[in-house]
Amino acid sequence: LTDDVGSEEDLYEDFRSSNHRYGHPGGGGEQLAINELISDGSVVYAEALWDHVTMDDQELGFKAGDVIEVMDATNKEWWWGRILDSEGWFPASFVRLRVNQDEPMEDYPLKVEGGKEDDSSSGTRRFGMGQTTKDQMRTNVINEIISTERDYIKHLKDICEGYIKQCRKRADMFTEEQLKTIFGNIEDIYRCQKKFVKALEKKFNKDHPHLSEVGSCFLEYQTEFQIYSEYCNNHPNACMELSRLTKVNKYVYFFEACRLLQKMIDISLDGFLLTPVQKICKYPLQLAELLKYTNPQHRDFKDVEAALNAMKNVARLINERKRRLENIDKIAQWQSSIEDWEGEDVLVRSSELIYSGELTKISHPQAKSQQRMFFLFDHQLVCCKKDLLRRDILYYKSRINMDDMEILDVEDGKDKDFNISVKNAFKLHCRDTEEVHLFCAKKPEQKQRWLKAFENERRQVQLDQETGFSITEVQKKQAMLNASKQHHTGKPKAVTRPYYDFLMRQKHPTLPTTLPQQQVFMLAEPKRKPSNFWQNISRLTPFRK
Repeated sequence: LTDDVGSEEDLYEDFRSSNHRYGHPGGGGEQLAINELISDGSVVYAEALWDHVTMDDQELGFKAGDVIEVMDATNKEWWWGRILDSEGWFPASFVRLRVNQDEPMEDYPLKVEGGKEDDSSSGTRRFGMGQTTKDQMRTNVINEIISTERDYIKHLKDICEGYIKQCRKRADMFTEEQLKTIFGNIEDIYRCQKKFVKALEKKFNKDHPHLSEVGSCFLEYQTEFQIYSEYCNNHPNACMELSRLTKVNKYVYFFEACRLLQKMIDISLDGFLLTPVQKICKYPLQLAELLKYTNPQHRDFKDVEAALNAMKNVARLINERKRRLENIDKIAQWQSSIEDWEGEDVLVRSSELIYSGELTKISHPQAKSQQRMFFLFDHQLVCCKKDLLRRDILYYKSRINMDDMEILDVEDGKDKDFNISVKNAFKLHCRDTEEVHLFCAKKPEQKQRWLKAFENERRQVQLDQETGFSITEVQKKQAMLNASKQHHTGKPKAVTRPYYDFLMRQKHPTLPTTLPQQQVFMLAEPKRKPSNFWQNISRLTPFRK
């Protein structure tokens, strides 16, 4: 970039002084159109891509899938909206504008679940809408899918050619490892999306868009879309690395020069890098709306229905992987709290705590019984002993490789192998060495929970093999390093959320600035039942506040 025009700072100043401003399809024009609609008295609706969790009474909280009435879009970062009788500010990047704005609100579900309405008359409109109008609605959604894919390809191309290509020329500023952290696998996503948009355009009926059959395209690429998992998991690291670099002026000038030379819209690099995360969240919403306006007799109906479920599964898988990666930090912290640890780290083989609790372990040869705490991870069962005086301190004792074990339910009464009477018992039998471990729970329901946990452990291992889930050595080492640092300090470190800092930089002038804004955003994740596992672990010293 600087071979012919001097330093990044000189280049940046040249662009500023010459007042270069570049337009872009779908840029500021969309915001202007929204405000014109609102000023004309029209009602504008948007759908939430993610949860917006907030403690600020001037902000509007919502769940993914909620429908929001947009009342003011003057500020490009923060819009004012309403849900039922609640009003407030919300981040514009957290929503997707509804395609069919002229549809009555009463005829649109507050939550998009499965893409179909509750009533059985999904083939006809409740408000007397004719077939022609419904076809027009389907046309609108099809056009949105095609146009947003083309815009998205443009964004990806700009990132790859405008930023990555130029960064690679500057080995004095960026290492390959830094570029991998900042951009992740976005080049792989770009190649995948180029093929996907070509497949969509082949199925697009230009003369009669409502007759287009695009559902099969999503089904064909559902497996390839799983590459978004790696990108989404890395995205927080990208934001932190960018935040660190942009504290140095030369990087600020360099990134801005890249943007201007590529004639990209006025969004910072971290904003562009958010688009793939947003995109994978939009697909289920787009397909749900498409299914809503597709008659059951339409040739595309079954494929769209299947595509909606497939893309929900992709999004669910990505969320699950994100959760698993966040859990490895907790596991590393747990291990650092265990006294007298021996052998390899838990994270070498495991990434999920399945279950934990107290059991009585009975050992040969004298059938000696010992009360122990057990922690069942994928691939291994870790045994610990409680301190006699301080019951919140645990000592490492042993572990069992679950890959070699089979679980045997033991009836109440005298056990032949150990020649003792047992109650609420089960065994772990090693298929290779014929070694047998006997365990007893205090209550029948506790035994059943353990037997269920062993089933879940095997299921988790099989699922990880099928989906190819794995944790990199770098991620494992970083988790253990962080846990080690935290353990030495003797108290938990303050939690920060640089991942969302860039969403908070340009709050509307009338928004309050006195309230702390950290930790108010989180991406939507599947709801889960409260787990007993972490309740047990939370009693340990490092987890006490």
